[in-house]
Amino acid sequence: MARPTPPEFDKKKIVAENRRARFEYFIDDVYEAGIALTGTEVKSLRFGQGSIAESYAEVKGGEVWLINSNIPEFSHGNRYNHEPKRVRKLLLKEREIAKFHGAVERKGMTLVPLSVYFNGRGRAKVELALARGKNAADKRATTKERDWQRDKARIMREHG
Repeated sequence: MARPTPPEFDKKKIVAENRRARFEYFIDDVYEAGIALTGTEVKSLRFGQGSIAESYAEVKGGEVWLINSNIPEFSHGNRYNHEPKRVRKLLLKEREIAKFHGAVERKGMTLVPLSVYFNGRGRAKVELALARGKNAADKRATTKERDWQRDKARIMREHG
């Protein structure tokens, strides 16, 4: 009997998405992680500002950190504003952290954030993926497959 697929995460409002990650990497496992944020960071995210295009996650000292993500300063934050590119802690269970650590150390995988969103309870979450990098030939094959799917859909529309 086939293993049931895991349920999708409850994404109410997607703030930032890393669309390039699915092209650059083979995505193996996807996890949901909370983010430790300050008040002005949450307000900036609620306004739809933020970018995770060049960001990645790293396991250090038994904790997972989101590096190089950009949440711009809040416009009304005055002296309580945050640093836009600071390192942010991701909130995960110890078992998940151990799995990430093993995969990154032994298998040479990468932790890539796919999206930042607010769930149904209003909490900021990160969709984090264990990924393997693609080489140039794999990227060409992905592009070729995507183009073929687009052409196939166009042909099907035209010929009913």
